[in-house]
Amino acid sequence: MKFARGLYIIWVFFRYGLDELLLSSVPHRGLRMVSRVLTVGRKLDEPRGVRLRMALQTLGPIFVKFGQVLSTRRDLLPPDIANELALLQDQVEPFPAEQSVAIIERSLRKPVNVLFTAFEREPVASASIAQVHFGRMRDRHGVERDVAVKVLRPGMRQVIGKDLDLMRMMAGWVERLNEDGRRLKPREVVAEFDKYLHDELDLVREAANAAQLRRNMEGLDLVLIPEMYWECITQDVLVMERMRGIPVSQTERLRELGVDIPQLARDGVNIFFTQVFRDGFFHADMHPGNLLVSVEPGSFGRFILLDFGIVGTLTEYDKEYLAQNFTAFFRRDYKRVAELHVESGWAPATTRIDELEAAIRSVCEPYFDRPLSEISLGMVLMRLFQTSRRFQVEIQPQLTLLQKTLLNVEGLGRDMDPDLDLWSTAKPFLEKWMMDQMGPKRFIEELKREAPSYARMLPELPVLLHRFLREQGKPAQQQALQLQQKELLALLKEQRQTNRLLQAVLYGAVGFALGLLSMQLLSHFGMFLRL
Repeated sequence: MKFARGLYIIWVFFRYGLDELLLSSVPHRGLRMVSRVLTVGRKLDEPRGVRLRMALQTLGPIFVKFGQVLSTRRDLLPPDIANELALLQDQVEPFPAEQSVAIIERSLRKPVNVLFTAFEREPVASASIAQVHFGRMRDRHGVERDVAVKVLRPGMRQVIGKDLDLMRMMAGWVERLNEDGRRLKPREVVAEFDKYLHDELDLVREAANAAQLRRNMEGLDLVLIPEMYWECITQDVLVMERMRGIPVSQTERLRELGVDIPQLARDGVNIFFTQVFRDGFFHADMHPGNLLVSVEPGSFGRFILLDFGIVGTLTEYDKEYLAQNFTAFFRRDYKRVAELHVESGWAPATTRIDELEAAIRSVCEPYFDRPLSEISLGMVLMRLFQTSRRFQVEIQPQLTLLQKTLLNVEGLGRDMDPDLDLWSTAKPFLEKWMMDQMGPKRFIEELKREAPSYARMLPELPVLLHRFLREQGKPAQQQALQLQQKELLALLKEQRQTNRLLQAVLYGAVGFALGLLSMQLLSHFGMFLRL
């Protein structure tokens, strides 16, 4: 079976001229000659990116999904290929309703007519990984709810396993044949695809992602995220609140209904930057197919987010790197951008700052010939990544995922509002994040977080001091004594820091109170003089 699938893949590669694309770039003269012979009689008029996209579509949903993930690695791919792969849509024929029903009943261990008061056998959406049906069910409180039921395609894990084995084998060929192929790191890309794909195959994980985003977005009043019904969620089945809205791509229809399209574009960017810089947890698949707009009276004009199989996470360190890079870029402080790459540890410590600075300037400076409304933050980030690779910088996967999502959000926002200024929208988030990191609020939060540790250590201080005095002078226990001395000195240092912090807070409070009192006295004295 694997052999037959391998032959079919080779035939598709030959049909779309991908063999010529690979062999013509190999430095070996013999292989280049083979490439010219193989192209005789074939019409290969389409650009290479188009041919690659068509080949992946022919090979089926797993290869389409691979192309989608590959399109996120713009730091590795030529622009023409990345742009074509970004056009891939995993619109797949639905599988029979009888199979959906069987999977639901096997996973949830109840008949469909017991689980749901109504169930639409005709799917409303079908993709490479799963398809969706609408229905109605009673929740744990007995209230009838409209629901969407997502069902994993049957046999997906087995199909994926076989195709991934073939992809790994082909990745090895590409690495061995071509120096450019080694630079693209095909094995690393396949491993990344393997991770994303298996994350999407676990619908419990997707539901957990949705629940986290729903909690994070509460109170923002810009976005709706469906509620998950956990009693009906397994690895193969996900039951969630049904969301009603109009696809964000239907801008004319939304405009006719009274939606403020420019405001909607700004709201979409606000949602993304809130997830990135406030929460460090963001929806990483924000393309038009996963975005609706509510036109219901109670939530008119708000976004609806769907499909939570792929999310990105950022550490505080990642957020600091991004915020400082963007800020330095818009100040044209390329030296600081270069220093950040070295300080982060991603560029070798031996990297010459002046050389990296010059390389960054050469790719970033042209952007400043354009108005800010035309500057793409996603492209800026991509250029930084591409330049960094020349200096052996290893870019973290979460940042390439962020860059891909940022390009999606920018493209979506500017489709709705061509005059959208991404920088003016991003700037408040960057400034607030920097203030939160270095301002008094962060100081108070750090003090609160460390207070339990100080509270545990301080009662131990007299015991350690007594032990230190008692054990002093005993040669046999010198090593233990040295360790205790270190502990004692560390505790004393912590106590001195705590005392300084408390004194600073106390002095600040006293100064604040005295200032208020002085203002009151001056106010009363002024009133007395006016009288």
